[in-house]
Amino acid sequence: MTARHAAAGPHTGLAAVDDVEYGARFLGSLSLHEGRDPACLRQWAAAAAEFGAALAPADIPAPLRIVESGGGLERGLLARYTSRPPTVELYTDSLEAAERLVTAHGWRKWFPAGSVRAAALAHEAVHERLHHGPERAALKEALGHTALRLGRFRVLAHVAGAEELAAHAYAQSVCGLGRTPLLLSAALAASAAPAREK
Repeated sequence: MTARHAAAGPHTGLAAVDDVEYGARFLGSLSLHEGRDPACLRQWAAAAAEFGAALAPADIPAPLRIVESGGGLERGLLARYTSRPPTVELYTDSLEAAERLVTAHGWRKWFPAGSVRAAALAHEAVHERLHHGPERAALKEALGHTALRLGRFRVLAHVAGAEELAAHAYAQSVCGLGRTPLLLSAALAASAAPAREK
């Protein structure tokens, strides 16, 4: 779960950007989607979010191991999943910064106390399933991006970033958040920008 997603305009207007637009901005920030039609990116962002929100919570295994460490702000990460062994690394400095931003912006109704950590865990827990499970093909189908068509046969293409958006939507749904965690990522990126400019 990165904090470098979906940069928005002025810091004060972060909440004015809708969740699908944050998803489209994230996709548009990836080099593979450079120059793509914004309407297509919004369509993919909406489809990925709908797919992620619909994943059944009971089917997502909790990570076997959780490790907490610092250094997330420098990396632009709230959390990271690694598969060998299955581990979620939570970056406490980023989580604390995100909680402070929620309070500062008055977003507590969307992100209740402790929900940032819970969302980071939920987000990372779903990644292995989206990477290796049957949902990978189902997500491709939901996105409908065709790589090759021969008569009535078609080969669906991978959409870079879609799994990340689905994981965000899953976390939003399972944790009962009022807004996507991408809003927090945008807020963290915006708050880090002045520090990088010094």
